[in-house]
Amino acid sequence: MELRQLEIFVAVAEERSFTAAAARLFVVQSAVSAAIKSLERELGATLLERTSRRVDLTDAGAALLPHARTTLDAADGARDALAEVRGGLRGTVRVGTLTSVGIIDIPRLLGDYHRQHPLVSLQLVAATSGSRGLIQAVAERRLDLAFVSVPGPAPADVTLIDLDRVPMDLVVPRDHPLAVAGSVGIGDIAGFDFIDSPTGYGNRAVTDRAFAAAGVSRRVTIEVADIATAPDYVRHGLGIALLPRFVLEGVRDLATRVVSDADLAWPLSLASPRTRRLSAAAAALRDLVGSSADRSGPGD
Repeated sequence: MELRQLEIFVAVAEERSFTAAAARLFVVQSAVSAAIKSLERELGATLLERTSRRVDLTDAGAALLPHARTTLDAADGARDALAEVRGGLRGTVRVGTLTSVGIIDIPRLLGDYHRQHPLVSLQLVAATSGSRGLIQAVAERRLDLAFVSVPGPAPADVTLIDLDRVPMDLVVPRDHPLAVAGSVGIGDIAGFDFIDSPTGYGNRAVTDRAFAAAGVSRRVTIEVADIATAPDYVRHGLGIALLPRFVLEGVRDLATRVVSDADLAWPLSLASPRTRRLSAAAAALRDLVGSSADRSGPGD
C-alpha cells in the first residue's frame, strides 16, 4: 500500500467522482482508476461503487477512509518536520475565495506569503457556490482554507477567524421613490422586487436573517452569483438591492440609503477545518491572514 494510492482513494471518496479527483490531483482519470483498482486488489476488497451520478463508498471503503486520512496527515507532519530542518516550508495550500471580496487585499496577502515561503505552491479557487459551498469544501478536505462570509455562529465543521465587517446599504435608481425618502426601515422596502445572490451566499444570508427577524417577507426576482454586477441590474430598473459598501465604491448614478432598523453587516472570515490538522504551510498562511486582520483592526 502506497501513500499515493491512499491520496487518490481519499480524493475520490471526498469528491465522489473519479473525474473531479483527477482534476484535484492534476492527473489523468485513467491513473486514478488504475490506482483504485490496484489498492482494491492489494486489500482484497471493493472500496468504491460507481452509480449513474456519483461514486459511493462501500462498507470497506468507509472503514478505510478515516485511517487513510490519518496516515496522510502523519505523512504531512513528517514532511513538515523535514522542511523545518531544511529551512523552508514546502507543499501545496489550496485556498477558496468568494468572487467578490473587496474589503481585504487578497492578492497582496498571498504575495507576502509567497515571498516568505517561495517553495509552497498556492492554488486559489474562486467559488461560484458561495460561502456554503466553500465551507463544505473545507470540511471535506478539498480546500485547506477559505475566505467566507457567514453571519451568525460558525458551522460545526470549521473554525472561523473574523477578519472584517462591512455595512450593507440599500441601492435604488435615482428616480425610485425610496431615493428621496428621509428614513428607510425594513418594512418600507419589503414590497419591492429584489436583486440578490443565490441562497448560500453570505450577503443573501445577512439579508434573509434581517427580514426574518423583522417578521416580513420579500421577493427575490433576480439572482446573481457575482454581487459586483448587482448595481447594473438596479441601474436598469430590474429591482432594488442590499449590498456591502465595498461593492458600491465608485458607483455615482445610483442612490444609496441606510436601513435604520435592521442588522445588515456583511462579515468576512477565514475558515479552517475544525477536526483535522493543517499542514505547516497552510497554518503559516492562516496565521499571516489572522495577524494582518489584527493589525488593520475592524471595519466601520
